[in-house]
Amino acid sequence: MLLGASLLSANVGLIVWLSIVFLTTLLILRKYAWGPITSALSEREATIATSLNRAEEALSESKRLQEQNAQAKREAEQEAQKLLRDAREEAQVIRDQEAQRTQEEIALIREQAKQEIERDKQRALQSLRKEVADLAILAAEKVLQENLDGARQHALIDRFIDGLTSQEPNQTPSA
Repeated sequence: MLLGASLLSANVGLIVWLSIVFLTTLLILRKYAWGPITSALSEREATIATSLNRAEEALSESKRLQEQNAQAKREAEQEAQKLLRDAREEAQVIRDQEAQRTQEEIALIREQAKQEIERDKQRALQSLRKEVADLAILAAEKVLQENLDGARQHALIDRFIDGLTSQEPNQTPSA
């Protein structure tokens, strides 16, 4: 029991030495452990703060770039729409020009056809006049039995035919 009592009883010398050892340990820890630990924690805190600031800057830069990209995309879409609209307008102009050119070519072909028909008609009329003149001469020869010579007969027939062309097509000439 003596041993148990001595552990429970207050020993001033032991308390002093324990206090000195405790304070010395505390000073040693403060100088060699807590100082470096707190400075390392401060450095770590500064590093984290710097990293957070950089992350925020990178985030704001990313947002700014994203907005620029969105703006560039909108501008590119607008430009593409404008180019498409211009191409459609140009295609319409070309179609209109081709339609106009085709109409002009059709009108020219019609006019040429009318002229060709008119030339053919004139040739046919000329041929018909000649045949009518020849027939008239033959008929006149039979009727007159050579009372007129050939040159006078042709002149008479030509006057007759000129009289036919100056009259309406469905009228009969008066003899």
